[in-house]
Amino acid sequence: MSETGIMAIEEFDAAVTWQADHAFEAGARCTARVIRSLPKVRAGDTRLGQKMREWEGLTLKDAMPLRVTGGLHHLALTKRDTRLLPVYSESVTDQAAIDELVLSVVREHDALLVPWLGGPPQTNEAGRSASIMAGLLWLAQRVTPRFELFELGASAGVNTMIERYAYDLGGIKAGPSNSPMKIAPEWRGEGAPPAAPESFEIRSVRGCDVAPIDLSDPEAALRLKAYVWPDAPERMQRIDAAIALANEKAPDVVEMDADDFVGMNLERPQESGITRAMFHSIMWQYMPKATQDAITVRLQEYGELATPERPLAWVSLETNPETFRHELWLRYWNGKDGDGTPTLLANAHPHGAWVEWLPG
Repeated sequence: MSETGIMAIEEFDAAVTWQADHAFEAGARCTARVIRSLPKVRAGDTRLGQKMREWEGLTLKDAMPLRVTGGLHHLALTKRDTRLLPVYSESVTDQAAIDELVLSVVREHDALLVPWLGGPPQTNEAGRSASIMAGLLWLAQRVTPRFELFELGASAGVNTMIERYAYDLGGIKAGPSNSPMKIAPEWRGEGAPPAAPESFEIRSVRGCDVAPIDLSDPEAALRLKAYVWPDAPERMQRIDAAIALANEKAPDVVEMDADDFVGMNLERPQESGITRAMFHSIMWQYMPKATQDAITVRLQEYGELATPERPLAWVSLETNPETFRHELWLRYWNGKDGDGTPTLLANAHPHGAWVEWLPG
């Protein structure tokens, strides 16, 4: 993904306007209003404001506005400061009043908020796995339907537990029906993914992240929840279900650079009759272009060695930097009809509220 188009917005006010509009259109009206207060914070006399003025790099690509809103939401979740709760519940909607509330909270908790600028938001959203699972069902009709998966940017490993979730994808069911994690996005478009063959199986899932989150640590789990927009109670419920499942059996996530992780997984011996697939969702934009290019080259090189007995696939739900649609793409290699040609399968809501299945 190139650093062009929307993701290349560097000018602060333009980035804030775009991010607020995007949140509003996604149904997060409360979050949008808090984001619109950030120019006032940046212009203020706090250490946070100074850090925001000194920011170097691509403001929107770095998700700088969402780093700040995560810190503000954390204050409310921990009940350290509850003054923004009326904003989050839409009891207060006047923008001037919200500006004053945000500025007041920032002034009082300046030292606590500054560290939130230190890393990108980790919005580990289980709803996105609906698109990934739909892609795997489509793929299962074309390659051996027994999978070993590895995920890039796994964060807390919420989506590395994909085989433990119950899905309803346009009437197509997948996963254990008794799972506490029920994922049933609004289904749009033409048709649905094919039903899973009887032999469909996810044998293993591994993940990597440069700063993985341990869901068994209550403080770390709460930090992850802080990045969830407070306008979305169903997302909070999914995080709680993921935390419960992670405490039953921890997801397999290692701290590692994405390119190194890809290399390690591709170099492992691959059992005959198993499809190896890399997947990721809404994280590609945060990686340097050199890393993106290196991973792309690795997949292509190993794809050329794939066979019908040992296929290779790449499933991605990522942001189109020109249109900001969130698109499900799939490539696969099997030494026959699968030559790595990208196929666009669906558009999706960034947090999994709906999936639009595309014809073809």
